[in-house]
This record gives sequence, structure tokens and C-alpha cells, in this order.
Amino acid sequence: MKKITLLFLLFLSQIIFGAKITETEKLAATCKVWGFLKYYHPQVASGAFNWDNQLLDILPKIDKAQTKEEFSLVLENWIDALGQIKEIAPIATPKDVEYFDKNFDLSWFNNKLFSKKLSKKLKFIEENRFQGEQFYVYSLVGGGNVGLKNESNKHPDFTNKNSKLRLVFMYWNLVEYFFPDKYLMDQKWDITLEKTIPLVIKAENQDDFYLAMRKMVSRIDDSHTEFFTFLPPTVPKIKNFFPAHGKIIDEKLVITEILADSLAQAYDIKVGTIITKINDKTIREIIAENRDLICASNEPKYLDKLAEKILRSYSDDLVKVEFSKNDLYVTKTMIWYDYHDSHRNEFKKGARKKKEKFKLLENNIGYVNMGIIERKNIPDMIEALKNTRTIIFDLRNYPKGTFEPIGNFLNSQEKKFAIYTLPDLTYPGRCKWSSGSSIGFDNKDYYKGKVVLLLDEKTQSQAEWTAMCFQTSGNTTIVGSQTSGADGNISIFDFEGFNTQFSGIGVFYPDKRETQRIGIVPDIEVKPTIKGIQEGRDEVLDRALLFVETGK
Repeated sequence: MKKITLLFLLFLSQIIFGAKITETEKLAATCKVWGFLKYYHPQVASGAFNWDNQLLDILPKIDKAQTKEEFSLVLENWIDALGQIKEIAPIATPKDVEYFDKNFDLSWFNNKLFSKKLSKKLKFIEENRFQGEQFYVYSLVGGGNVGLKNESNKHPDFTNKNSKLRLVFMYWNLVEYFFPDKYLMDQKWDITLEKTIPLVIKAENQDDFYLAMRKMVSRIDDSHTEFFTFLPPTVPKIKNFFPAHGKIIDEKLVITEILADSLAQAYDIKVGTIITKINDKTIREIIAENRDLICASNEPKYLDKLAEKILRSYSDDLVKVEFSKNDLYVTKTMIWYDYHDSHRNEFKKGARKKKEKFKLLENNIGYVNMGIIERKNIPDMIEALKNTRTIIFDLRNYPKGTFEPIGNFLNSQEKKFAIYTLPDLTYPGRCKWSSGSSIGFDNKDYYKGKVVLLLDEKTQSQAEWTAMCFQTSGNTTIVGSQTSGADGNISIFDFEGFNTQFSGIGVFYPDKRETQRIGIVPDIEVKPTIKGIQEGRDEVLDRALLFVETGK
């Protein structure tokens, strides 16, 4: 009986292990092995092989493998051909290093597709990993985030499946090992790979390929991330613009700033004008159809990026725009223009000249526009506002590196305001905690009044970091809405066909509270309304002033 049972189990195991595997399963697993060897294998990570060519050579063999056993054998032979690995384990962890491991996961070594022998080989490589200077990535001086070197920047042959997969595998592994916020993605990065592979294989031209890549990139959920293609599109595209900026509120696009007065007047467009459709698509429909194309950390920033996209056209055709006013709907066929950059910049500079860098409001309240004020203006600002009861710092913009002199002014002593996770190139995929950033010194002349910060979805990166810095004053109140949720230095990747980037370091409060995707949380939440915009009111500033007067 025992003999029959053993024979049955052996037969069953052979059936299971010999079962056919899908193309996507094979390619996803190969992507992981290729990327792991790229950064871990001593000979590969040191640059001894042309690793792209190695991938292109191995993929036809992977394609022929029909069973798990055949697939594992291809990978085992590939690893063996790379040369013997010197055993150096255990590799000691430096005493001053504290790891952040929410991103780190090599459990895929035990993939159901892999033989035990293959899994052991991968584990051995991890334990005896490369410890020298990485050939393909480096850490930016002073930043900690990574840059690329010795990486082929050629765009793929769009008619060649393996050529396309090479670029996908390269990008996927960059994110896998060096994006510090991978663990916060809504969709697991493994699943994104599995969904992208069939789309890329199916792509028959560069437009289809880069559309698949754009969808892949959007899944990292990072407001820092953009995706630009440089190759001429197969269909010529002309960039034209609506003559105004807008904000999406309640699934409507509300005009917030006029960019070209004459064009706006010709179509009776004012601040507060409501757009409900573009080319017969409702704003709700446009919101839904762009979910996979725009990368953002949270919903407010997604809508902010989308509003900018909606008001661009890649065609010289007429654009049908439906406007709503007093429950009446009017459709106008508009001509959008490619305003020269010089014209647009002149307009913006002109608008900024009308805004004051800082000023004294009623009831002894100071106001500082952080998007305009420069370091050279800080002494005058401090002198003018040092005796106010409150200073309101408007960070609904991108500041000009003025955090240090203002942060020193706000604090009576040195205080830490942020700590970071940085990629560890000696153990790719792992991050280590840094000592962080501090502001202030022993200062008897520090600001004694209250501090109020105005924030919204345009508060991103340095602006969010500056808000964290100003919070150290101990008497700070934040008024506004959820910020962009993308802080820290960015890692930028330039290729012949495209450019992309992502947040390169993790940014946390000193108590290790997260900021990525969450952003800087307001104490008093207030969002602009359509009615407020139409009435020309700054509802966020108004609420801040109310708080200063009432304490509520």
C-alpha cells in the first residue's frame, strides 16, 4: 500500500511540475531574475557582461521552455554560465545602519515556477552579493537618490517583442529596487508587470508601446512622476491651449486664471466660468478615462494634473466646449492656439509683478507669498513682520529655497523636522534611515507670534518639505487641503525615446510618520468652492484670517 501511495505521489508531483506555464508567467519571472542578477551578481553588477544583450540572448530560450522544469533549467544554466561566485557570507551590517524594510522582499525566490535548485542559487547570490561600485546605478552626491550610468538609452525596435521587453524589464527593476515608496502603491508592482507584458507584446508601433509604458508608469502612484516621449509620433500632434487655467470641482472645470485676455473676451470667458464638456465628453467621463494615464499620489493632485491636460489640445482642429451658467448650457466651437512660450511667460511675469512678496494685513497680521519671495528679500520681510501677531505663509505654490532663513527666524533653538530613507546600493531593494534635517539655533530674537500655513494640492516636494520645516515653530496651524504627497529629491531617467522620474528618497517626520501620498495634513480643512471662485474670494485665506481672530 505504501509503495502504491509513493508511486502515486511521485506521479502527481511530475504532473504538477511538468505542467505548462503561460508566456506572461515566464516573462514576469525572467524579468525578476534578470533585474536581480543585474544588481546582485558580482560579475554582472560590476559590468563584466553586456546585460541587455544577455537578456536578448536568453529570451528565445525562455520562449521555447514549455514546462516549469524546462524553464528553471534555462535560468539555472544561465546563472552557471556567468561564472563562479566567491563565498563571502555572512556580510556584516554596519553598526550605524538602521534598515527600513517595508519595500524589501525577495520572497519571490520561492516562486512556484522555480526548481529548488534555482531558488537556492538565487539565495546564495543574495548572501554573497556584489559589494563594490554598482555598474548601472550610482547615488547622487548630497541627495542619496539614484542616477543611471552605463545604461543603454536606445528606444526599442517596435516590431521586435524582445526588444520591447528589454525596456520594460529595465524600468520595472529600477522601480523594484530604487523607488523608496513602492510599498505604498495601490496595485502591487508584481501585478503591474503581469498586466503590462501582454500590452507591450501586443503593441505594434511606438504610440501603442509608449501608451502601455505610460499606463505602467502611472501605477507607481507618485505625484513627482511624469512620462514624456521624444520620438516623433506616428500621427503629428500640435499642442494648443485653452486661454485660461482651471480647477476641477464637483466634476466641473472652473476657470481660475485668465492667460490670454483677448481670446478670453472673444469667448466671454471669465474667472469662475464653468466648463462641463470638452468635445462632447463630460468632465466626469474625462476623469474616468485618464485614470491609467496620469501618475499622482492622491486624488486632489490627480485632478490638478488632469485639469492642465484637459486644457491642452494635440490637434489644430476646432474644439467644442460646453459651458454652464445659471443652469443653462451653451456649446461654443473654439479655436485654441499654441501661445508662444515667450508670450505665456510674459503673462506670468506680469501677473507676478502685481503680487506682493510680503505685506501687512489688517489687525497686525503678516502675509508672505512663498512662491515669489527670494532669499534676498527675507531680511526686509523679517524686519517688516517681526512684531506682528501672526504671519501667514502661503505655500500653495513652489518656494524659492527660502526655508532656512525663515525656519531660523521661527525657532528659538535647533529642531529636527524630517528624516529620510535612502537606497542602499550594497543591498539593492533595501533602504536605510538617514540622520535627517534640522533647522534653527539658539535664537533669542525668534518670532513670538503664531504661524499659519496655507496649503493645497499644488503644495508639492520642496513646498511640503518647507511646511514640515515651519511646523517646528511649535505654534503652527495649517489651513487648506491635502497636499501633493510627493516629497524629497527626484531620480530622473533620460532615454532616447522617453523621460521619466520618481521620488528618489522617502521623507518622514522625525517620529517616522509618512508623508508620501498622505502629504501634509491640514489642521483646518477648507477647499475652494465654485461660488467662492466666482465671487473672487480666496476662501482658504479667509478661513485662516478667521482662525487668527477666533482661535477656531
